Amino acid sequence: MKVFIAVILMAPCFYSMGQRVPNESENIDYLVTFGQEAPPNTGDDDHVQIIFFVVPYSYKLPVYLRIFDPDMGNKHDEFVGPPNTFTRFFVYGGKGAFSSKEAREITLTSNYKTGNLLASKVFGNEPEFDSEWFTMGPFNPLEGEEIASFNGYLLKIVVEGLKGNDGNHYRFFLSEEAGRNKAIEGANAFAYKYTFKLHKAQTLAHIYPFIEKSVISVTQHNFDFDNDGEIMIYTVTKNREKAKGSGDNVWASSVHEITEKERNLTMDVQIQKIGSLENTMTVYITNEYNEPVPFYALPIGGPPKYKYNLKVTTK
Repeated sequence: MKVFIAVILMAPCFYSMGQRVPNESENIDYLVTFGQEAPPNTGDDDHVQIIFFVVPYSYKLPVYLRIFDPDMGNKHDEFVGPPNTFTRFFVYGGKGAFSSKEAREITLTSNYKTGNLLASKVFGNEPEFDSEWFTMGPFNPLEGEEIASFNGYLLKIVVEGLKGNDGNHYRFFLSEEAGRNKAIEGANAFAYKYTFKLHKAQTLAHIYPFIEKSVISVTQHNFDFDNDGEIMIYTVTKNREKAKGSGDNVWASSVHEITEKERNLTMDVQIQKIGSLENTMTVYITNEYNEPVPFYALPIGGPPKYKYNLKVTTK
């Protein structure tokens, strides 16, 4: 982990505008959290979403967490009958918000709400928040957990589906201002696991894990893709390496070896959707030790470009 973070600090310019989650570069429609009574074939395996934001040392002013469409029940959401689901949004900082092992686990078997609770808000079916931004904060960056290797302070966002069986679709933005989305220079966002909605139409979504220099192999895990297309791996040496996609209400995984040339670089996990129906799925990445690999709203160092090995012969 220390080596991985140090590499990130060498390329701050590539994520200076990475405060929208999901980011435009990922081409993902919305993050999704379902209520506790929703069946697993909705695509949400645990009804929890965790996102980390990094505020750099260089930024000294308050920050705001803005949430687009945080309530349940309008055209962006997915509901069964009258919307009856409640969702709670938490903001954590302080010691343990990130550094605690529980904060980074994929299987939520322990206390993942580590750190100091800075704010929380429950949303139900509240039309005043339909297709609108709701702002939490202000937060002093010093209220985040200081992680020197990230060169800044980390805030953790936890989203929990409470009672109900509907799916809440939402977006985040870490902003300099309360009333509009204004990016913070040098800030970043990352997660270890995503539950998200793909666009209705045929589309190509991206997940951007950064592969640190000691990784030998990675395993991509995906849930409830509904056999709706293909999942492919791109790196500087991999060009459309096929990954295993899941069916309805099942997990699938595939192991992908990492070469020396692929380390200290970003991998592009491309999800090619071919259907025209809504599809929510869950994705995470692990290394050979089954440790979660974080992926970023904007790819560190930019998207990988496959390097063709062309051999020219002359007669």
